[in-house]
Amino acid sequence: MIVKNLKKISDDLQNALLQIHTKEDMFNFLRDLLTEDEIIEFSQRLDIAQKLYYNISYKKIEKETWSSSTTIARVAKFLKGKFWGYRKIFEKDGYLVTKKDKTNK
Repeated sequence: MIVKNLKKISDDLQNALLQIHTKEDMFNFLRDLLTEDEIIEFSQRLDIAQKLYYNISYKKIEKETWSSSTTIARVAKFLKGKFWGYRKIFEKDGYLVTKKDKTNK
């Protein structure tokens, strides 16, 4: 389904996410909003994006995440895309240091 006004349609969701200030509240909101499988899928995409950001090879990502090369390529497309959503999060103060330490271990 192609949604012409995705930004407008998702306005309430965006506003709700902006109201969350703790990890516990975020987890509880995500748990109410999404299925366990959806949370796992979104978390996996974020993990793939982080690994791509650090220039980890597709083969290593496939092995570590059990993801298909198609999924990895799709995430890579958005990582390099025009919105820069992943990059804006990764480049926030404090985020990269924490994740880099976890990625290198």
